[in-house]
Amino acid sequence: MAVCDKALDGLEVYRVGGAVRDALLGWPVFDNDWVVVGATPERMRAKGFKPVGRDFPVFLHPETFEEYALARTERKAGHGYGGFEVHASPDVTLEEDLLRRDLTINAIAQRPDATLVDPFDGQKDLERRLLRHVSPAFAEDPLRVLRTARFLARYAGLGFTIESQTQTLMRRVAQSGELLHLAAERVWVETEKALAEPHPARFFQALDEAEALESWWPHLAAHLDEALGLLEKAPSGGELAHWRMALLASALSEPEREALIERLRLPNAVAALCRHVALSRHLIERPLCPARAFEWLERLDAFRKPAQVEAQLSLIAVLAPKLEKPLNDAFQRARNVSPQALMLEGFQGKALGEALRERRFVAVEQALSAGND
Repeated sequence: MAVCDKALDGLEVYRVGGAVRDALLGWPVFDNDWVVVGATPERMRAKGFKPVGRDFPVFLHPETFEEYALARTERKAGHGYGGFEVHASPDVTLEEDLLRRDLTINAIAQRPDATLVDPFDGQKDLERRLLRHVSPAFAEDPLRVLRTARFLARYAGLGFTIESQTQTLMRRVAQSGELLHLAAERVWVETEKALAEPHPARFFQALDEAEALESWWPHLAAHLDEALGLLEKAPSGGELAHWRMALLASALSEPEREALIERLRLPNAVAALCRHVALSRHLIERPLCPARAFEWLERLDAFRKPAQVEAQLSLIAVLAPKLEKPLNDAFQRARNVSPQALMLEGFQGKALGEALRERRFVAVEQALSAGND
């Protein structure tokens, strides 16, 4: 921690949250969060900090650009993640600021001399590998249900579990209907992060145990074992979290999948990947024939967007390795059919499109036939 920083002279500053937690666990620390006790917004601006917080006072350091938040308390005043009234003033203590946090392992502060301030025994919970709520106020923020499940997805490999009373609070939040007041975009952000963690299945299992799946993933519970079994089938290329989301969605029926895409308001690229992965799984689960292979290529818009086929071939190489080469050969042969050559034969207009499609189908048929020889 920096101790010779002119911008911080005279300020009571503590490193807090994930940076402290991960440093104690021996995990890499990429970002620092800081809390300032006893200061005002005017004083922060006078020392060169730039205000960036909309809902509460947060400032960027003039040189490091790290975030420094004034110590604050919160009071529940509405529904959802944003339904809080924030009080930030010089009289808010460090312990009061830490009290509003979700889990004890996230409520440890560190002074500039590296000594720790740990009023809620977060260090003991790190040693016990326990995700435990700081106070009953945990239940006031429904997003904490998702965050706790996400932390389990991250740390399950270290032996972490969710403390029983915290599980009870998570279930109480789910039963209250508060999860439904979260914004779909916020739910997707947490889900996307969880899917990128080392043990993503634990995220959904924890939510299932808390009766929280029904709120945002209403059809997943009925297919949970199959869906979670697919998570480790993601290919190495591309965005891991997005592949995992698509594999999860592929366990659902088409109407259920479309409902999930709409429910979470998935980004267009992720929604498209969900549909493409479902197509590929449907293809490889039945006997391969030219008609099915050609339909798969057409629905992937293969000849205008070949990268979409290449991505699915990387998945098929994992799910059904024996089919990757014949499908790739069929794709390459069909792709090599030249519209210009057909035009030289005299085809044009609608007849050109029909001839192109017919020749591409024949190319797929020949490729699959050659592969069976």
